[in-house]
Amino acid sequence: MKQEFIDALIGICGKDYVYFTKEDISGYLYDETEEFVRPIACEDCLVVRPGTYEEVSSILKWANETKTPIIPRGGGTGACGAAIPTIPSVIMSMERFKDIVEVDETNMMITCQTGVTLAKLNEYLNEHVHALYFPCHPGDEGAQVGGMCIENAGGVRAVKHGIMRSYVKGLKVCLPNGEIVQFGGKLVKNNMGYDLMHLLVGSEGTLAVILEATLKLYPRLDYTGALVCSFKNTEDAVRSVGEVQKAGIIPLAVEYMDRDIATETARRISKTWPMNDEGCVDLIYMVEEATEDALYETAGTIAEICENNGAVGSVIAENEKEQRNILEIRSDIYEVFKPEFVDSLDTAVPVAHIGDLLRDIDAIAEKYGTRSPRFGHVADGNFHNFILMVDGKVPAWADDMRRDVYKAALKYGGTVTAEHGTGKTRKPYMELQYTPHVLEIMRNVKRAFDPNNILNPGVIVDLS
Repeated sequence: MKQEFIDALIGICGKDYVYFTKEDISGYLYDETEEFVRPIACEDCLVVRPGTYEEVSSILKWANETKTPIIPRGGGTGACGAAIPTIPSVIMSMERFKDIVEVDETNMMITCQTGVTLAKLNEYLNEHVHALYFPCHPGDEGAQVGGMCIENAGGVRAVKHGIMRSYVKGLKVCLPNGEIVQFGGKLVKNNMGYDLMHLLVGSEGTLAVILEATLKLYPRLDYTGALVCSFKNTEDAVRSVGEVQKAGIIPLAVEYMDRDIATETARRISKTWPMNDEGCVDLIYMVEEATEDALYETAGTIAEICENNGAVGSVIAENEKEQRNILEIRSDIYEVFKPEFVDSLDTAVPVAHIGDLLRDIDAIAEKYGTRSPRFGHVADGNFHNFILMVDGKVPAWADDMRRDVYKAALKYGGTVTAEHGTGKTRKPYMELQYTPHVLEIMRNVKRAFDPNNILNPGVIVDLS
């Protein structure tokens, strides 16, 4: 990039926090988006690592005046290409903002700077505030709080407490013109004007740069457990999930796995899947209770309800080792199959239509002469299914299959992307889900916040 840009940023942050050589910037060019679908990063970029809010403000004022693209970057754990620069840009890493600002035990909230990792947040609470915890877990503890906010992170624990939007109570942000503003706070109720705070959650760095987030905490229940229930078919499994919740039991998570995926993942990581009955589908129920007796009572009730809805077997993890074995197998599915797939889709439908969606996915896979392994957060209606490579190559029909799966989800009132975000990889499919008028409303929102289109251009919507 131009030397004048380098000099301007050094003038704001100091030479130790501005990177411009290929070697220094290489680790900031990509996120966790799958290799075969991610865009190619532009290497004509700078990386700047501000250390104060005033520096963030000055960078954005400069960028707004010079119309220089700014890519806000957190932990780089996103999976939709939102943090990958495709044009000459300044990548603004927020990794230096890693302070826990305040824990308010009375209001059960924590305020963190944007660069605090999920690992650090959890470590701090474990050490200093044992009575409270932060349940949200997108699957990577390297994720940063700001990134979790702008991606509206989900993960397996959304059943009981919701996705990231449910936790965010306040945001301190820097607008593209450099103005620092506070949205929300510690209020339970706030009906003043438009809800701009929650508009920013899930905006993927296109509207503002998050500086701090105030997040809701929950009472920590000391006993957690995992229960696996097996079914002969998807219909019985899905029905049991609804029946469990109607009985007043809201698990932390309910995970769906086809049996062949579970056993194959276990084999590849040298573990043993605990189910060996005639079931074809397994559900993992994660529950938490205040006492051990209550935990076993809840698990027993879930098992009974599942048996009444066609379950052919159930196993309760009797100790921490058994529980860890189950959860590690589930967590490793993505990594085990990653070398074999082109893309991991992220559709969601209302829970009542899960069976319909999965039948359609099977038919779509058959249409292209392939199979599509899948797992999902069944109580959220959120499923991940893979488009597999053929002979080590991306098949010519990959995008056709992708579109067919998206159309199937939308047919049942679903969405193209449930928790991975839109970014650059899912943006081409926006027209499948939204009308031209709705897309124009979104562009107008972008124009209102960022008229010079400096923040993460090319993500979610394009400005003409």
